Order: sequence, then C-alpha cells, then structure tokens
Amino acid sequence: MRYSRVEIMKKHYIKTTIIGLSLILAGLKPAGAQQNIQFTQYMFNALSVNPAYAGYKEDWFGQMALRTQWTGLNGAPNTGQVSIDGVVDPVTKRMGVGLQLTGDKLGAQSSASAYANFAYRLRLNAEDTQRLSFGLALGVTNYSLDGTKLNPVDVNDPNLPTGQINSYIPDARFGVYYYNENFYVGASVMDLLSGDKSNSIFKWDAGTTENLKRKRHMYIIAGMLNNLSDEVRLRPSILIKEDFKGPTSLDLSAMFIFNDRVWLGGSYRTGLNLWNKAYSQNISLSNVNSVSGVVQFNVSSRFRLGYSYDYMLNKLSSVQSGSHELTLGITFNRSLNRLLSPRFF
Repeated sequence: MRYSRVEIMKKHYIKTTIIGLSLILAGLKPAGAQQNIQFTQYMFNALSVNPAYAGYKEDWFGQMALRTQWTGLNGAPNTGQVSIDGVVDPVTKRMGVGLQLTGDKLGAQSSASAYANFAYRLRLNAEDTQRLSFGLALGVTNYSLDGTKLNPVDVNDPNLPTGQINSYIPDARFGVYYYNENFYVGASVMDLLSGDKSNSIFKWDAGTTENLKRKRHMYIIAGMLNNLSDEVRLRPSILIKEDFKGPTSLDLSAMFIFNDRVWLGGSYRTGLNLWNKAYSQNISLSNVNSVSGVVQFNVSSRFRLGYSYDYMLNKLSSVQSGSHELTLGITFNRSLNRLLSPRFF
C-alpha cells in the first residue's frame, strides 16, 4: 500500500508529538510538593505554563500581570510578571522566542526569576491554520528568605536563619503545543532540574546557604472555540497541574467573546485525588478551592485589559477577601496598515 506525501508527513508529525509527550512523562518522578505560581488569566497568555507557546500570536506581544492573593491576610502572596514573545522569522514563522520576568513574595519568602523561551513551530497545512510547536525555556531564579520576618516559638532554634539568605538556582522547562483554528492542546514539564528529595526549601550552615530546588510540575492545557453566532463565540478551556505529591489541581474555564472585543466568563478551581498519595493518608482535606469571574476588553486591535477576582470556597474565605488579578497586553505589530488576524488562544 502506497501513502501520499501528505499522509507520510502527517504520520511523521503524529509520531514526533508522541515522542515529545513521552519525553515529558518520562522526566516526571514523584517529588516533594511545592506548588508553582499560578495565574487565573493563563488562558490569555499560555507562555506562563508552556514554553512551546512562544510565538503563537506571531506578532510581538507583551503582557504585564499583577496578582494580589488572599487580600486582607498578613503576608499573603503578591506576584508580578512581565513577558514578551513573538516570531523572529516573519515569513516562515517557524521560530518563536520569548522572555519572562517574574517576582513573587509570600511572607518571609520571595523569589525573582528570568526565563528565555524558544519554540520551533512546524507548519502542518498549506493554509497555515495549524501548527505543532516544541518549546524549551532556560532560566534562573533567586530564592530568598528573611529570617527577621519570622516569629518562631523558639528564638534560639538553630534551624532558622538570623538574617536574609539568598540562592540562585538554574532551571529548564520543556513543552509541546498544537493548535488549529478551533482547538488547542499542550503539555509541559516545569522545573526540569529539580528532584532534590529534601522536604525543605532552604538549607544553611554557619552562614552559608544552599537552595533546595523547586519540585517538578507537569501542566496539561486544552481548549476550543465555538461560534455561537456571528457576534458571539464560546471558548471553554481546561488546565491540569500535577506535582505528584499534593492534590492534582484542575481549572475549568469558559469565556464568552462578544464581537471579538469583550471577553466575559469565569473559572472553577478544585483539587482532584487521581490516586492514593502519601499526603492524604490519615487526614481529610477539602478539594474545593475557588470560583473566579474573568473579564477582558480588547480596547483596540493592539491593547488588551483583563481583570479577574477569585472567591475562596473553603474555610480560608473567613480570614481573607479574595484574590485580584490585573493584566495588560499590547501587540507590537510591524505595520500599522496591516490587518491583525484575531488570536483566540
């Protein structure tokens, strides 16, 4: 039986995708739990969870995200992120690059990271409506812990630092991302260089510090676009985050898009017990997490403004006032006279 050239190419791409996803899964091992930063508005810019997304919009796109979590709770997390990505070869659009700068603070702990992302984007059809991307990100994170902000029961505890300690840790990420006009799916593994078996974040001795690496995480994202009418579209999406130690995190989201300008929807976040993990033995934890309201305005063809509010559904709701997240996006198109094609993923 003879195959056409197109059929052979499709088989090759499918095989390549399977191999790539297998490499991701093979690199994952059980490790101590420490959840990574997560944004409610990930659906507007998936670069934060998958390096293969770099260059998806094809025009250069920059975004700033500010998140204040659990407002009213002393020492609650505050996060900021700035990113920019695009394609460096505007004709073939095969190579996407991106840069991410992130700062995060939680009580006495803080971190600052920088990642350079590269994605190789395979064109799958003549119309160029679907592509398969493989992405790699390399970066470094500075972790710090301020011992002066701790309030220990035993002030002479030798396991606590007396001042601020810092460590720089290199890291790598890998991802696969496929999209067409109406659907996308991606998988990624973060913190590839992690794997330390210690349960601590920091370790120090006689004034020296050694950071124990962040724990490995896997992300799976998927979504689709449904045209309900000429003016209204529906874009449901899903995000699964797994650290192989704590509860599996699941985000279910749905956005209505009106006249390609106003996005209005919400998200539900919960935990899942997909198998018997050590954390769940002899304890009972609620998997219920939060619900979110999300809105985004395409102020123009170049500017986007987004806002989301998370309301906690567990007992934490009684001691805090929810989480706020603000995003601002700008498209740096090369020609003001060129019509930008809408990008919904």
